[in-house]
This record gives sequence, C-alpha cells and structure tokens, in this order.
Amino acid sequence: MTDFAEKLWRLRLAPALALACAACTLGPDFMRPAAPPQAVYTPGGSAEKGAGDQHFALGQKIAGDWWTLYRSVPLNEVLKQAVAGNRTLVAAQATLAAAQESVIQAGASLEPQIDVGGGISRYHQNGSQLGLPRLPPGFPGYANLFRVGPTVSYAVDVWGGTKRAVEESAALADVSDDQLDAAYLTLTGNAVLQALTIASLRAQLATVAGIIADDVTNLRLVDSEVKAGIATQLDTETANSQLAVDRTLVPPLRTQLGQARHALAVLVGKAPADWTPPDFDLDTLTLPHELPVSLPSDLVRQRPDLLAAEAQLHAASAAIGVATAQLYPNITLSAALSQQAISAQTLFHGASDIWSLGPSISIPIFHGGALEAQERGAQDRFNAALATYEQTVLQAFGQVADVLEGLTHDAELLDEQQRALAAAESSLALTRRSYTLGNIGVIQVLDAQRLVEQSRLGFVRAKAQRYLDTAQLFVAMGGAWWDWRGQTEAAATPPR
Repeated sequence: MTDFAEKLWRLRLAPALALACAACTLGPDFMRPAAPPQAVYTPGGSAEKGAGDQHFALGQKIAGDWWTLYRSVPLNEVLKQAVAGNRTLVAAQATLAAAQESVIQAGASLEPQIDVGGGISRYHQNGSQLGLPRLPPGFPGYANLFRVGPTVSYAVDVWGGTKRAVEESAALADVSDDQLDAAYLTLTGNAVLQALTIASLRAQLATVAGIIADDVTNLRLVDSEVKAGIATQLDTETANSQLAVDRTLVPPLRTQLGQARHALAVLVGKAPADWTPPDFDLDTLTLPHELPVSLPSDLVRQRPDLLAAEAQLHAASAAIGVATAQLYPNITLSAALSQQAISAQTLFHGASDIWSLGPSISIPIFHGGALEAQERGAQDRFNAALATYEQTVLQAFGQVADVLEGLTHDAELLDEQQRALAAAESSLALTRRSYTLGNIGVIQVLDAQRLVEQSRLGFVRAKAQRYLDTAQLFVAMGGAWWDWRGQTEAAATPPR
C-alpha cells in the first residue's frame, strides 16, 4: 500500500474510528519494569555474610536519619543545618514546583476554553460592497463598529493524545520529585562523608604529631650518644633526615582538612569564611554494627535515582501516544456569541446578536513524513530510556556490591593493621633496648620506628575507612529519603 493510499484509507475510516474509539487512548499503557530476580549483590552472597563486628541485616529497612547511628550530637546538628540551608536542595524544590504547575497546565487542555473578547474599529464602506454604484443618500460612508462577547472552544480528545500529554507531564513531574529526593540523599551523604573525613584527617594529624615527637626524642637520644662518643655525626644526620621526612606529612593533611571543612561549609549553605564545622573526632563516633541491606527487588523501588529513571521511562512511553494521536484527525467544538453594533448604545440589544456554533475537523494529509518520523522518534526515545534505566539499575547494584565488598575487607584490614602495629611497637622497644646496650646502630632504630609510623597511620586510616564505607552503604541503599519531607515540614510548622 502506498503512503497516499494509506492516508486515504485512514481518512475514510476516521469517522468510524472516532465513534469506535470515543473513549480509547492511543499508545502503550506504561508497565513498571519487573523487579530484578537477583536475591544478593555479590557472587554467592559472600560479601553479605558480615564484616567483623558489623552485621548485615538483609531485607531490613533503613532508619530515617541514619547518621544518628554514629551517636554524634555535632553531626546531627550539622545535618539539620545542611537540610535547612543547602541551595541545591532549594533549587530542586523550585524545579519540582514548576513541574507540578506544568501538570496543571497540561490537564487544562482537557477542559473547555472560555474567553471574552471585544474591540472597537472604524471602517469605510462603498457602494460596491452593497452591490450599488454608490451609497444611498444618508447612508454613512464611515462608521464605528463595536464588538463584545464570549467564545467557547473544546478540543475533543478522540484519540487520547491530550490524556497522554497529561500523563507525560505527570511522569516528568515525578522525575523532578525523585530528583529532589536524590538531591537530599546526595546532600546528606556528602555532609556525613565530609564530617567523617574531617575526623579521619584530624586523627591522622594527631598520629603524625606523635610520630614527629618520637623523631625528636630519637634525635635527642642520638645527640647524647654522639657526645658520649658512642654514635657518630652520620647518626645525627640520619635522625635529622627522618624528622624532616616525617614533617612533610603534615602540610598535605592540613590541606585536605581545610578542603573538607570548606566543602562541608558549602553543603551547609555557608561561605567557608563565615562558618567553621565542629572538630569531629573518631573516638567520639560510634561505628554502627547493625547495617540494613535492602533486597535488590526493594532497592529498585526505593533509590531515588532508579525511581527517576523509571519515571523518565514512563514519560517516554506516554510521548509515544502523543505522537501517534497526531496521525489522526483532530476535532474541535466551538461556539461564539457576540454583540456587534455601530453604536455603543445599541449593544446588548437583540438585534445586535451574532452567534456561531459548530465543530471543526483537521485531518493530516501530507506533512512530508514528519508525523510518522515523530512517532518513530518517540519509540526510539522510549528504547533509549529503557536502556538507560537498565544501566542505572546495574550501576546501582555494582555500587552496593563494591561497598559490601569494601566493608568486608575493611574489617580484615583493621585486624591486620592492629596486629602489625602491635608487632612493630614490640620490635621498636627491643631495638631501642639493643641500641642503648650498644649492640646495634641508630639506622636499625630508625628502620624499626618507620615501621611503627606506617602501622600507626595504616591503623588510623583503616579505622576511618570503616566509618566512611558504612556511610557509603546507607547512601547506596537510598538513605531513607522517604522520611525527610515530613520531618522538614513538621520542623517548619510553628507550634500552636
């Protein structure tokens, strides 16, 4: 069948189809993607079995304010300030409000449109308009025309294109809604991570300060040995070199600490010069031991980025119906009643009534293939949205698997670092004793101390990493965003 014959066939069937589809809606009805069949995140669920003294509770729900599990009052206060003052969150809220207004705007197309118009014009008449060689005597050649009255129009949504447009707008509003929750999740997650980073860097600086103090003690020891003729100047230079090297550890840590403080200030909605975060301390934070881990089938229904991708898929599905409806005739019912007279005094008299009533139809015949391409493009965009959704789900599962794996090995690393530190400290004590007895030189002492330094920093970093990865797990699980709006609204409502 040629394109022209197909259009002609569609045109002939249009009245019958309009009657038959008076309540139909073209395009696919959206179906939520099926829940994933996986029951675990890692091969064999090996990482879900636990991480040392931390227990993974598979299938349990996350607490609303999950960061309160760290049992830190300063951390809780900072999170409250961040939710109240972050500008990205305010922008996301305004974007959602605009999207909701768009839904109302789209829904208005399903209702009759009523307007009132009016006008005044001056015109000139000649005899030819009246079929005469000239105007009759006394007939005005110039006159004013007054016109006023309402008009009503209603686009009959025979094919459901308008309903699909409303559905698309509602789905896009859902996207903005989910993106607001994603912004909240990102904000709270980043704020907690920056606070934990501050605690980690402060602990590392304290450890380095202890290392430098030990270096100074060693240098004094070597100096006393040199004066006693036991050690040489080379030993002094070696001890000095170790002290200088260890001092180089301080500036990078201070830089990172400053950057973490600045980042947290920005998250709270303050300029770094105007606000300084608390001095978080690892020793005052409690490591959560019960870690809820949502099932994969629940994760796709609770992570806001996955919900936003699903809503985007819904919008793309509805857009197919909008494009398909454009291929068929459009019917509009309209009515107009107006008063028209050449004198304002004669308006609203029965003789001045002018009215019109009737349907109009617009039938697409030839658009150079634009409408068909529009429909195919909508289908292509749906396929792209589906692939994007599936990829987003895979990335989410990969993120959870990474964090679970990291937590499992964090516990192992901390145990190993603790054993390494104990062994290094014992070795250092024996080495110093042998040095004072004159059995070994200062080089052996410095080597033993270097092992202690590395073990101390490794232990602090391993300890801090458990706190950080625990926060990452709560974020990967969706961060219990579903509770935050009610809490925010309750906090903003003044007591009666």
